[in-house]
Amino acid sequence: MHNEQRAARRSAGVGRTADLATNPFRVDRDRVASSPFFARLGGVTQVVSSTGSGLLVHNRLTHSLKVAQAARAIAERLTVRPELTAVLEKLGGCDPDVVEAAALAHDLGHPPFGHLGEQVLDRLARHRFGLPDGFEGNAQSFRIITTTDVRGPKALGLDLTVAVRAAMLKYPWTRHQPLGLPVAPRGASEPDDMPGTGSSKFSAYVTEINDLRQAREPFDGRIESWQQTVEASVMDTADDIAYAIHDLEDFHRVGVLQHATVAAELGTWQAQALDLAGLSDAELSAEIRMPGRSLETLRRRMHLKDSWVMSDEAFALAVRKVGKELVDGLLAVPFDGSVEAEQAVAGFSARWTRRLVDAVGVIEEPTPRSGHVVLAVQQWHEVQVLKFVHRRFVLLRPDLALHQRGQARLLGSLVDALEQWVNDRAEADRLPRRLHDLVELAETEYAALARTEPSTLVGPAGDPHVGPDVVKGLARGRAVVDFVASLTDNQAAALLEALSGRTGQLWTDAFVL
Repeated sequence: MHNEQRAARRSAGVGRTADLATNPFRVDRDRVASSPFFARLGGVTQVVSSTGSGLLVHNRLTHSLKVAQAARAIAERLTVRPELTAVLEKLGGCDPDVVEAAALAHDLGHPPFGHLGEQVLDRLARHRFGLPDGFEGNAQSFRIITTTDVRGPKALGLDLTVAVRAAMLKYPWTRHQPLGLPVAPRGASEPDDMPGTGSSKFSAYVTEINDLRQAREPFDGRIESWQQTVEASVMDTADDIAYAIHDLEDFHRVGVLQHATVAAELGTWQAQALDLAGLSDAELSAEIRMPGRSLETLRRRMHLKDSWVMSDEAFALAVRKVGKELVDGLLAVPFDGSVEAEQAVAGFSARWTRRLVDAVGVIEEPTPRSGHVVLAVQQWHEVQVLKFVHRRFVLLRPDLALHQRGQARLLGSLVDALEQWVNDRAEADRLPRRLHDLVELAETEYAALARTEPSTLVGPAGDPHVGPDVVKGLARGRAVVDFVASLTDNQAAALLEALSGRTGQLWTDAFVL
């Protein structure tokens, strides 16, 4: 699709320039920051929406800014260490501007309502529209910067350098791409509850497979095809750091993260670690609601998935460290909006960010479960415990599930309504221009793939013959998904209201079209 335009894109890859005025990587960063897809992240949920509540919580925009800050700090620290100069150059380089641009762009594809929206759109894309590669936030981000954004000089994507495009590839494969490894890289295994659906995480749809190959080409012979570039690994590590810290801040502010429950979980595990280790998996599962059992389950899962780094001693020290800093520190006094409370949150965030950023190093030959850029062993364990607290005491709450089920129904109804509109021949001339353009773009893409790589359009076990009607159906499905994924939370809700006939605000509803 559009091979001539794509071939003409700037091909700066592993080369570097010291001229800040003409540095293509700074141009890339500015293009990302100027994109409307970046601006919309201010209206996209990180975990919980602040709309109508006045809550001071992170959204996808503030998250992306913090990831960019942490990523640049890591890159700058690595590039001034003389002992790392040779290995970084061998692996393809580590430019702070590349890292920052990729970090700013890494969540451009997140749909309304965050990860919940991602799951809903993936299910609908695969089952409703028959798209074998479904929907994935990382792949959608890559599609935006290479294809659907129109702010670049070619009016096709953002025309970013291959270095930045490669740095966005946290999972440098497509959904059904065989990797041929005895141990699947992180994100490449199939979800336990969805066998046969391909990798749970991937960074490119089949429509962008040539862009993926082009972005990775300068790194051939430097790193394995399934490995992240160093710059992608820096961005990925920074994403983990930001996620582990600021979501805990949010739910302390909201009052959801309670001292007593977190203290009971961590304290019980510390006091009963030997006894809990002696329980069978069945016994542990039967007692899972009791304090300490969920943390023991995490310990066992880490042994199973990450034996290359997992250490019981480091895990115990991490539980103790998080208990001291989070339970006995931040959560000991309820957040009341006072100066003291704000200072406590700021201090917690600053200490942990500094501790984790300073603990980042580089390994030349990582395991498939790791990137070249890694946290020190002790800090890696601490991040796992911090993320556990967030998942156990926030994401698994029934009241959050209640809220998210409503959001899932909203997105499903919106996709239904837009699908009906796209398929209504009588209304073809009045289809929103953006949606119309997305249908035409996807038809061109899928028609080209039907001629050259038809097997990519039908999944690993399908009939490789793809006729014009199938192409049109796939294109309309992808266009609807692209369109919905480009909305903010509020835009999605307002558009469904208008399509449902429940609003009389004729002209103000047009802002989403």
